[in-house]
Amino acid sequence: MSFLALLSNFGGPDLIIILLIVLVLFGAKKLPELAKGMGQAVKEFQKAKDEFSDELHNAGNTQPEVRKSEASVARIPDAPTAQEVPPAPRVVETPTEEIPPSRAV
Repeated sequence: MSFLALLSNFGGPDLIIILLIVLVLFGAKKLPELAKGMGQAVKEFQKAKDEFSDELHNAGNTQPEVRKSEASVARIPDAPTAQEVPPAPRVVETPTEEIPPSRAV
């Protein structure tokens, strides 16, 4: 909070000095790119904040919408149902011969 209070105490001359320091650090060619990037970041932040706020306000009002594609598995045309498919034959494995242990050399 003290940082925000510090920013509110800046006057005209203080801001001019800070802007001159930024100009010296980044150069005249980089300032428009820097301002454009900051503008886009603020725009994205505002958009995310508005979406989050809308979700909070609408959370208690409506039930979540369930789409039909999410509610069930899509059916493949002409595919047999589980009742139409016969059970797989049972496979019984026969024991194999044991290999005798090798002799130590």
